[in-house]
Amino acid sequence: MASTETTAKDSGDLAGLEAGLDALETVQTGRKPLRQTFVEKILPPVVAVALVLAGWQALVSFEIVDDPTKLPAPGAVWDVVRQAWLEGELLGYIWTSVSRGLLGFFFALLIGTPLGLLVARVRFVRAAIGPILSGLQSLPSVAWVPPAVIWLGLNNQMMYAVILLGAVPSIANGLVSGVDQVPPLFLRAGRTLGATGLKGTWHIVLPAALPGYVAGLKQGWAFSWRSLMAAEIIASFPDLGVGLGQLLENGRNASDMAMVFEAILLILTVGIAIDLLVFSPLERWVLRSRGLLVKG
Repeated sequence: MASTETTAKDSGDLAGLEAGLDALETVQTGRKPLRQTFVEKILPPVVAVALVLAGWQALVSFEIVDDPTKLPAPGAVWDVVRQAWLEGELLGYIWTSVSRGLLGFFFALLIGTPLGLLVARVRFVRAAIGPILSGLQSLPSVAWVPPAVIWLGLNNQMMYAVILLGAVPSIANGLVSGVDQVPPLFLRAGRTLGATGLKGTWHIVLPAALPGYVAGLKQGWAFSWRSLMAAEIIASFPDLGVGLGQLLENGRNASDMAMVFEAILLILTVGIAIDLLVFSPLERWVLRSRGLLVKG
């Protein structure tokens, strides 16, 4: 009788343990309430922006900075933005820069991806150009503007060249880093199953290296955007159209700080928008596909 009770108790404990393990492995996929989403993800940046604007307005209102040519009021900057919108110029400023940046980044992606794979998989190539890529990544992109102007002149090709020189090393190095972190077991399993050469690269290496590659893409876009702004500021020319960098330079030349702040805020807004609309969802998808991010 006692043996039967002990066996029943052990079975109950084992069942409870299995249920607990199953609960730990179960991914909660329920959608968060709208209120919780608002409090956790929307409210904090709104509060941060409001605090910055309040501090900015306080500096002007309390005459801590009493020279509007150095620090205009937020309302003055808003008036400039509104005027540009009413005149139909605001979207033109944004599209001129965004179209250049996206096209240049696309070309950088086409060059940086195979280059990164080549460096990651071929030892001789890594020894030859790996340090050069790292050095190019640390080189300020603004340094490429003067030689690009001399080589190509004041045109869009010069802009794209500066973007490529700024973004390709970041994309390639990101992919190299991702490939280096692929567990050797994956490669051996792939070879056992016949996934070698290009087939192994496509089905084993690239999917396993995706987190590092996405991080390299995100950094590559940041370098593309900064490189483009540097090129537009330094190599301004009427025939190139007015992008955000050119708008910033025009404000400086006119000593119009409201226009300068308008350009800065637009550059910042575009950068944040690209990150939120493109790279953040891509990162979440990669993490979620690997079980590192719970849906919510």
